[in-house]
Amino acid sequence: MTEAANIKLDNGEALKLLGMQDKNLALFAKVFGVNLVLKDEGLHVSGPSPNRELAEDLIKQILEIIRAGYCPDYEEVKHMVENYKAHKTDHRVFYKDEILITPRGKKVIAKTAGQHRYIQAIKKNDLVFGIGPAGTGKTYLAVAMAVRALKEKQIAKIILTRPAIEAGERLGFLPGDLQDKVDPYLRPLYDALLEFLGLDIYQKYMEKGVIEVAPLAYMRGRTLNDAFIILDEAQNTTPEQMKMFLTRFGFGSKAIVTGDITQIDLPRDTVSGLRQVIGILRGIEGIEVIHLDESDIIRHRLVADIVQAYARYAPKRK
Repeated sequence: MTEAANIKLDNGEALKLLGMQDKNLALFAKVFGVNLVLKDEGLHVSGPSPNRELAEDLIKQILEIIRAGYCPDYEEVKHMVENYKAHKTDHRVFYKDEILITPRGKKVIAKTAGQHRYIQAIKKNDLVFGIGPAGTGKTYLAVAMAVRALKEKQIAKIILTRPAIEAGERLGFLPGDLQDKVDPYLRPLYDALLEFLGLDIYQKYMEKGVIEVAPLAYMRGRTLNDAFIILDEAQNTTPEQMKMFLTRFGFGSKAIVTGDITQIDLPRDTVSGLRQVIGILRGIEGIEVIHLDESDIIRHRLVADIVQAYARYAPKRK
């Protein structure tokens, strides 16, 4: 039986909801098998039950998110449609996780169920492991939470670190002095800080030592109090490096460890510190491990497809 519903919109809402060249509209129609027509009184949705009800409910969710001040792009809408069709997900819950607003006015928020769990875990625990493939936002959201904590004066310093080994390269083959050699490995962390703070504040904090971005080797022998510490690309730590890092943070500090155990660049005979530590620390109060997966990837759809393809065909690393 074909049924119809009408969703009231104003002109500004219609453009944001339907997307550029009505791409979102075409997506709703294709996935749910309904007809959608924009009329003076709003968006007319018709089609067989229960398809029409599903499309109407999701469209109202997205409209509520837009009215709350966030305008999802096409890839985000596509992700919502796919998750809603599979799991009847209520995306309004995630979009209430506003972390901060960038100097350009962009709201940084959770966009998936996994990202929502990740943010909640960071709020509740002093040590959190965010493990998942590229594109799941594990580093981006951790840096955003660090900047938020700094702005709210919950901590006095942000420390971002990475092991300086990636993709088969070694520092000795790179040009320049030590800082020149390690900077390329730390670039994603610099980029996130610049987005969240703006150039002027970023430079001021760097000059004053409020923000420190350094290779993991620089952490040895230190005790880090009142700091938000992020260890990125932790799958490339050895067990010794991981233990060294985890015993650095002191009173008033929070540590976030991120990594992807499917992209380990260590020598074949070297155990990943991240893979090992998950089992060692299991069950300790104040520590939480959040696993993100393909459903949490908010990038071009091919990224999720590529991750899935590698998971199916790449040999498993022990």
